[in-house]
Parts: sequence; structure tokens; C-alpha cells
Amino acid sequence: MAAELHVALVAADREVWSGEATLVVARTTSGDIGVMPGHQPLLGVLESGPVTIRTPEGGTVVAAVHGGFISFADDKLSLLAEVAELSDEIDVQRVEQELARAKAEDDAEAQRAADVRLRAATAGR
Repeated sequence: MAAELHVALVAADREVWSGEATLVVARTTSGDIGVMPGHQPLLGVLESGPVTIRTPEGGTVVAAVHGGFISFADDKLSLLAEVAELSDEIDVQRVEQELARAKAEDDAEAQRAADVRLRAATAGR
């Protein structure tokens, strides 16, 4: 079993993050999944939620992911997201305002999107 897996987190418009990891946790339609080196091959549908990547150096990368697919084989993990942004790219104050506006307008979809971004931003700090 390899000690690391190669991860590529790609959004529709850009490569968000790429590198080596020891563990990746993501939310799928079947529930949360943790992928480590040597995991069985998988293909799944991503749900909106934070993705947590543990690096071999002991660091953590967190991203807000909204929809897409997850694929793993031969210690290569691909997260192909409709929309994704790293936690340090997220303006917490702006997202809190978006969440308040979505609640005031009773917009459930906007509330979920803002909540995912806020959870990712605060988890990564």
C-alpha cells in the first residue's frame, strides 16, 4: 500500500488544487467518504459540502465544492466539481451577508451554497 495518493481538485473553470495527500474526505450522494492510499476504486457523485485534504506534511487543505464527481483508481483521486473554491479564497464576511440575504429571501438553495462556503472557510482557518 502506498503512503500517499495524488489528488486533483478541478472546477469547471480551473484546477483548484493538485498535490499529494494521505487522506481526502468528501460528501457524496451515498454519504461522507474518506479515501486513503490503497482504497478500492470508486466513482461517485459529489454533493455540495466541504472537501478536506490531509497532506503528507501534516497540513490540511479545505475547499467548498458544489456538485460534480469523485473518481479513484491506482492511488489517483480526481474531484471534478461544478464549482470549487479553497477556504482561503472565501471572504467570510461576504458569505455571512449572502447567507443572511438568502435567509431573508427564504432561498433554500442559496442558503445551502452559502452554508457550504462558510463551513469550508471556517474549517480551513
